[in-house]
Amino acid sequence: MSDKKYKCNSCGYVYDPEIGDMISGVPAGASFEELPEGWICPLCGVDKAVFTVISE
Repeated sequence: MSDKKYKCNSCGYVYDPEIGDMISGVPAGASFEELPEGWICPLCGVDKAVFTVISE
């Protein structure tokens, strides 16, 4: 499992694979790369292309 965290450059939301994204139904343990096609930031709605790696 990837332990990289990704930050939304639009609103600052951090996707943490240890937590997942329960709002969108993404379980804990899912790496950012495993997020489904069309996944968007649960806070501001931007595409995942707007995220950048913040830790490894």
